[in-house]
Amino acid sequence: MSDVAAPPARLPVSVLTGFLGSGKTTLLQKLLHHPGMARTAIVINEFGEVGLDHLLVAKASENMVLMDSGCLCCTIRGDLVDTLRDLFLKRVKGEIPEFDRVVVETTGLADPAPIIHTLMSDPLLAARFRLDGVISTVDAVHGSNQLDRQPESVKQAAVADRIVLTKTDVATPNATLALVQRLGTINPAAPVIPAAHGDVDPRQLFDAGLFNPETKSPDVARWLREEAYRDEHGHHDHGHHHHDHDHGHDHEHDDACGPDCGHDHDHGHHHHDANRHDDHIRAFCMVVDEPIGWNSFVDFMEALIATGGENLLRIKGLLNVKESELPVVVHGVQHMFHPPVRLDEWPSDDHRSKIVFITRDLGQTVIEPLFDQFVRNAAA
Repeated sequence: MSDVAAPPARLPVSVLTGFLGSGKTTLLQKLLHHPGMARTAIVINEFGEVGLDHLLVAKASENMVLMDSGCLCCTIRGDLVDTLRDLFLKRVKGEIPEFDRVVVETTGLADPAPIIHTLMSDPLLAARFRLDGVISTVDAVHGSNQLDRQPESVKQAAVADRIVLTKTDVATPNATLALVQRLGTINPAAPVIPAAHGDVDPRQLFDAGLFNPETKSPDVARWLREEAYRDEHGHHDHGHHHHDHDHGHDHEHDDACGPDCGHDHDHGHHHHDANRHDDHIRAFCMVVDEPIGWNSFVDFMEALIATGGENLLRIKGLLNVKESELPVVVHGVQHMFHPPVRLDEWPSDDHRSKIVFITRDLGQTVIEPLFDQFVRNAAA
């Protein structure tokens, strides 16, 4: 495997997604004026949508405006690839102020995956930009209703690195708490950031990627957050090679795991409602004690993608591979994978492989046997 450590010099791109009416526009309006957004370029579809028309701002060109905060705002011209290439070119030529990060806003129902694929698969963009993370807005008032009715909104929450909870000033505390718990089941590792009136510190939204901008070095623990996938009582059972966050979905585990296992026995009955889209979402972590063969792992991933690539929402892993003394980081969104990154050192004394999955309709009952078939049995 070649050394493919990502040079931190590539510009981080955050994808901002959220349901129609989820407060994304209010959030954007506030962000545009926030001093913490200096040296940020925001890519949106229409100026009108964000209400920039009446603002006194300097126009850099017909599709770019410079805010007084030092934040550059531009509209998509043609398609995203052209816009990002154009932005980079203008930055190199000094036609626009230097920027250090890009935020791409998606329209209402948009699935963030195609944007992420664009970033990862276009050779020119992949050399200049890297995915920092997905930010999803969820409305504290209507969020539960939208999660019930729209599978796409569940998917947006499931692939997010940061979830911004908007309209918390209007929602009842009980509704907000229930929604936060629900989001925690869909996506255990994403911090949920409350934002009343769209007010949020940009620093909470960014730097979700593998590389810590302060140290320019990888921060695996912050990025992987595998401990979030353990049950609420913090058990870390070394005897099993998975931590399940299914909360009673895998009923064969329920009787065996005892009263303290952290599964919601008493109030978990909601998941018999066939209309709950989040019941299709599985978030779990597989821990593998023995080093694994890289080619075996690639075979496993290809088999998994063939089985249900669209339903592999997010995969992050720190791997102990036989071919390398040093750990390898893997990261995939649906069926697209970033090039693997070989780290310069192990982040801790724990050298087991840890792979975090967020999937739809692909539980461990599907993934474990595939892993055994391609990786464990190959090792044996």
